[in-house]
Amino acid sequence: MTRFPNGLGAIIDGIDLVVMDLWGCMHDGIAAYPAALEALRQLKRAGVKVALVSNAPRRIEVVRPRMREIGIADDLYAGLYTSGEEVWNHIARKDQPAYAALGRRVYQIVGGQDLSFLDGLDVSAVDDVTTADFVLVIGVDSPNDTVADFMPVLETARARSLPLVCANPDLIVHRGGIAEICAGAIAEKYRDMGGAVIIEGKPYPGIYRRVLRDFGITDPARVLGIGDALRTDVAGAKGVGAKSLLIAGGIHHSELLEGTVLDQDALARLAVSGQQPDYALAYLAW
Repeated sequence: MTRFPNGLGAIIDGIDLVVMDLWGCMHDGIAAYPAALEALRQLKRAGVKVALVSNAPRRIEVVRPRMREIGIADDLYAGLYTSGEEVWNHIARKDQPAYAALGRRVYQIVGGQDLSFLDGLDVSAVDDVTTADFVLVIGVDSPNDTVADFMPVLETARARSLPLVCANPDLIVHRGGIAEICAGAIAEKYRDMGGAVIIEGKPYPGIYRRVLRDFGITDPARVLGIGDALRTDVAGAKGVGAKSLLIAGGIHHSELLEGTVLDQDALARLAVSGQQPDYALAYLAW
């Protein structure tokens, strides 16, 4: 059963590491939430380490400066991980069979802000999917883009049995309150079409295993995963044996909030098997 504490401070005893989501918990894509920043300060005072783990399809070297700009200082957390960094490293190292078999010619689905993602990789971008060895989905260019806009590319890729690599498992994101699709929505469609999808980030265990290994955690029950998405944050934490805290005011706000109050019955209806959080708050606060 999900419990509904008054704040994070009420449930932190016995926790050595917090795996903290960013978008929807710490910020809205434009500015950091003051109460969330205070929660990070209190965790630091309590001696609980924080790993920020994001499904951002970007390198850490790109994400960290942006975090500083919106008010999340380096000293408020002990580690930073992104799904984009995971994908970049796997392509660079070819450290798994699926990545080793990708080939060098890549067709990108990418927004203009992420055109530097391929820098440092031994791959070549092509403009025609009929000449590609694989498809890399990083993100879209406009909040008006839909999955349907990419169907011609996906159909051609599927006809050629191309693998699709996804750098962000999220389906949608709210940027300043406006919803836009993410790379995960395109990857899900390709998977539904029978295409082969390689994907990193939450809820998949690879990124969690890296975090737990880096922090020397041997008992995942002493880890608290915090996030605003049942499908990724809650399911991912539960999948590795960690505790989970859902922040209802993020991606599920229209389904779970009545004004600023968390609707407990709505959460019970929404959370399917494997996605029932241990705890839930309307917004992240200490």
